[in-house]
Amino acid sequence: MIELKINGQTRSVEADPATPLLWIVRERFGLLGTKFGCGISQCGACTVHLNGVPVRSCVTPLAAAEGGDVTTIEGIGGDGLSALQQAWIDEQVPQCGYCQSGQLMSATALLEANPNPTDDDIDKAMQGNICRCGTYPRIRRAIKRAANPGLARVQRFDREVTHG
Repeated sequence: MIELKINGQTRSVEADPATPLLWIVRERFGLLGTKFGCGISQCGACTVHLNGVPVRSCVTPLAAAEGGDVTTIEGIGGDGLSALQQAWIDEQVPQCGYCQSGQLMSATALLEANPNPTDDDIDKAMQGNICRCGTYPRIRRAIKRAANPGLARVQRFDREVTHG
């Protein structure tokens, strides 16, 4: 029996310790927001936080999470939406939406470590998350909006206009 915390709740699971954390989160605990993308840690769709650090759950064995604290997309907003989730909506980030939980998990970790990131900081933190729809400019705007909630950003003709 392996014990870990998922979104603040202590859980026990009987499974092979080599089982990828992704399948435990999705199949054993029904938290379907974390997605399977590539299975080789290249796309970021399966990103969760393990002890506060973003990890690719498709290649993280359950044994690595034993006794740890796992946060999934379902756990970042508490009872409502986080500022980042609201910014994601305000900036209309998702297109197909498949990669978005992983994107949000990486962006959440970024803002926790660096509450006012530069474009370079954002690019570096998000480089392991692939969006086939190419919503990268909207992702960057949403991260900046969450970092500076007093600002409203409007995209017009490929230039960003900021209203304070």
